[in-house]
Amino acid sequence: MTIPVRGAVLGGILLTAVTACPAGGGATTGTSGGETTTTTTGTTGTGGAPTTGTDPTDGVVTITGTSTGAPAPDLGGAATDSSTGDDSTTGAAQCPPPLAQPPGSWTSQIVPVEDDALTYVADEQDNRIADFSYAGYHRSEAPIPDVPTVLGIGPVAGDNTEHLQQAIDELGAMPAGVDGLRGAVLLGPGEYEIHGTVRLRHSGVVLRGAGDGDDPATSTILRAIGDEPHQRPVLVVGSGDNDRWQPELPNSRSDIVSARVPVGARTFEVADPSLYAVGDHVVIVHPCTEAWLAAVDHGGTGADGPWTVDSQPLVFKRQVMAIDGPALTVDAPVFNHLDRALSQAYVYRADRAGLVTEVGVEDLRIDIDTLGGDDEDHAWTAIAMRGVEDAWVRRFTALHFGFAAVTVQTGVQVTVAHARALDPVAQITGERMYNFDASGGQQVLFTDCHATRGRHHFVSNGTSYTSGVVFHRSTSTGANASSEGHRRWSMGLLYDNVVDAEPAKDKLVVLGLYNRGDYGTGHGWSLAHSVAWNYATGDGVAVIQQPPTAQNYAIGGSGTFSGDKPPAPFDQPAGYIEGAGQPGLVPESLFERQLAERLCER
Repeated sequence: MTIPVRGAVLGGILLTAVTACPAGGGATTGTSGGETTTTTTGTTGTGGAPTTGTDPTDGVVTITGTSTGAPAPDLGGAATDSSTGDDSTTGAAQCPPPLAQPPGSWTSQIVPVEDDALTYVADEQDNRIADFSYAGYHRSEAPIPDVPTVLGIGPVAGDNTEHLQQAIDELGAMPAGVDGLRGAVLLGPGEYEIHGTVRLRHSGVVLRGAGDGDDPATSTILRAIGDEPHQRPVLVVGSGDNDRWQPELPNSRSDIVSARVPVGARTFEVADPSLYAVGDHVVIVHPCTEAWLAAVDHGGTGADGPWTVDSQPLVFKRQVMAIDGPALTVDAPVFNHLDRALSQAYVYRADRAGLVTEVGVEDLRIDIDTLGGDDEDHAWTAIAMRGVEDAWVRRFTALHFGFAAVTVQTGVQVTVAHARALDPVAQITGERMYNFDASGGQQVLFTDCHATRGRHHFVSNGTSYTSGVVFHRSTSTGANASSEGHRRWSMGLLYDNVVDAEPAKDKLVVLGLYNRGDYGTGHGWSLAHSVAWNYATGDGVAVIQQPPTAQNYAIGGSGTFSGDKPPAPFDQPAGYIEGAGQPGLVPESLFERQLAERLCER
């Protein structure tokens, strides 16, 4: 029997480390394991779900893994005995009661509710909304652990960079537990001058402060001083390698032989399944060929040169959950069609040497020392997460960065929760002020975050290596540009109950699921298969346009939604817009409902 641990409330859903389903269980959904799919043409992908078991003494359905008698494959789940719960908005969700549909409520025509479960209607191109619930630490299947403190330090006079690094490395040299955790370094209240870069480079190590407030008597403030080296990150979490999962194990590559793997699918066939085992970490690549480029209008780059062969491969880092003959089922869906007629996709086992896992930053503040105004000679990014998996940042505040408060690069299954990215200092122009950024992150959850006075507050800046990113129940104030997929075919972004307020000017485009044409360096189609769900534009405007071979969606929400030019900067077909200004959308949160249904096998 699994003992429930303390959880949190996410939009009315109680979050715990186990999954309790209502009497009678969930609706049967066939082989999709967490969703029912309706399609107008063709067939959509299917995939397995975590193994479940019910303890007859308490009726609790638990997510289970391999028995502990022998070494188990790494299936990405957190050990429950190390997860003591937290107050963040992640963790496996208690199965919800039936979806209430009071008078005046409505459901989307393409995500209707059938037998108390969401269904997904595909269009004539097999485009449909995918399951975004795999985002976050351990795919949001377990709460972020409260890791015990092992070392504690306080501030010293002058530069504290080496002072912090020595404590982190000392803990990193200790053996990890069976759960992969070593413990936390606790930084006592006070102000710590940081003249260099601190590196959280050991798996299982947490850097914890006393709080993220502005009073050093009660909180921990890392004050970044100086500009050596120029525009450095203050804290790097992970190996530091932004290799985009390119290292592969020898003799592990096999072609995907399925004719078409549609968006949202988790299962595909390979030429040589003997190369893989359940638990393997794999990388799926759909090469950027001339045929694919022709299908997507060579990027739609306006007056700029077209995208070129090999420039934008579609890349997904995944884990093998089941093997059935030639069919592999992976842990999360692909967020774009893999079309063999356009490109021969393949899969290989990832070389994970050096990858850092089970690391976190919590309860601290990073304040970057600047001259204000347009000053750019200062530390540039508060936290850069590079080469990480199953990591988190929570209860965190950053001020006066030039690039980002948190940027995730070559990072998978990351949660950023209860974080504030405030008042960046830089020129208000390109390559700056991306308050919360995924530049090559996959399955990343930003939840309960607040951004002020930047340019692109909630953004993918990582091209076709970025997918499955969720911005959830967050707020934006004083934006100078739009939250968006910024460039070159990011995939599968979900903006779920995000609220924009007080943009820098009226009618500013505050959300862009659209074509950026010749902006920047031929940004073109900035993203595909992405969703705005119950987004509030305030005095701004959301632009939703349809890329070739794909779709973008806005469902529910308040304010102005359009696919036309203007307000769109480039003339392209409108995306799917439904129910703007109509209150009562069911479910209120797509991410929350998808997570609950998946973990209850609805």
